[in-house]
Amino acid sequence: MSDDELPKGWEKRMSRSTGQHYYLNIYTKESQWDRPTEEAEQPSSDAEQVQCSHLLVKHCKSRRPSSWREETITRTVEEAVELIKEYREQIDSGKAEFADLASELSDCSSAKRGGDLGFFGRGAMQKPFEDAAFALKVGELSEPVHTDSGVHIILRVA
Repeated sequence: MSDDELPKGWEKRMSRSTGQHYYLNIYTKESQWDRPTEEAEQPSSDAEQVQCSHLLVKHCKSRRPSSWREETITRTVEEAVELIKEYREQIDSGKAEFADLASELSDCSSAKRGGDLGFFGRGAMQKPFEDAAFALKVGELSEPVHTDSGVHIILRVA
């Protein structure tokens, strides 16, 4: 296999945040830094999938403390949790719609889609996020969820 050829099911992409190449499994949408040596795994047709939206608040200890909203994020973990709790209260009380808050305030690039992450199966997200997403009922909103990315609230859509 030449340097330009990848095993079936993989795409080479460029990270906007680091400028490094990474590899995307086109079936599962999972990514990795290391060049793949085998064909991409396809999810089995009976694999459980969920569709979720989320709102992410990053903090100074996030794995990448910057976003489309702020070049350098300096808020503490505690401040991020307080913000997430405030946003959840606004949604619960009917003062705000989830998608509107996510579009305006989420530190994730999914903000441009109202926080929509689309459908995903197990193994596609960070474990705490995955566990929370799969535990929710359709239409249910999570409590704050901590991952390496920051603090999330998750809305299960399907």
